[in-house]
Amino acid sequence: MGMPASASRWTRDQVLALPDDGKRYELVDGELLVSPGPRRLHQIALADLFRQVDAYVRIHRLGTTLFSPADLDFREGQLVQPDLFVEAGKDERQSQEWDESGVPILVAEILSPSTARFDRITKRRLYQRAGVATYWIVDLDARLVEVWTPASDHPVIVDEELRWQPDPKLAPLLTQLPEFFREVFGSGLVAET
Repeated sequence: MGMPASASRWTRDQVLALPDDGKRYELVDGELLVSPGPRRLHQIALADLFRQVDAYVRIHRLGTTLFSPADLDFREGQLVQPDLFVEAGKDERQSQEWDESGVPILVAEILSPSTARFDRITKRRLYQRAGVATYWIVDLDARLVEVWTPASDHPVIVDEELRWQPDPKLAPLLTQLPEFFREVFGSGLVAET
């Protein structure tokens, strides 16, 4: 289970110096978050979500869709590795290093048993404070998505149609969640609960 590794305050440099051992290391407000590698189902959901979001981002030239591993900072000495995120387009050159990246306009985390608390509380608070415009928490077990914005006190719970519209002049990206979850779980592989 993902647990803070110690009670001391960590720095970004200390976390970046940790060995590459297959675990995900993140740093939020001095707390080291350690998670095991994701489950296969997590990666299937991430791949499907990436295809949908990336196609929309590319068509509308909104920026760049990326995924972990990524040592994002938000200019606060933090280190987070969102499952999926969208960097807004820039007129200047592309960022070469993670610490040059700005705050994403969309972050999505796919819950795993070991990351649920971090994603719903610790990282959510950081994303809101940093000004991430839209934060999705994809709950595979409940087959729903929690949608957060910087000003949200509570998420909007979506289980039918997930809507993302970063620019009001553009048509929104619409994801039919029952279909998305059917694709993730595969026909007949997991019984509906």
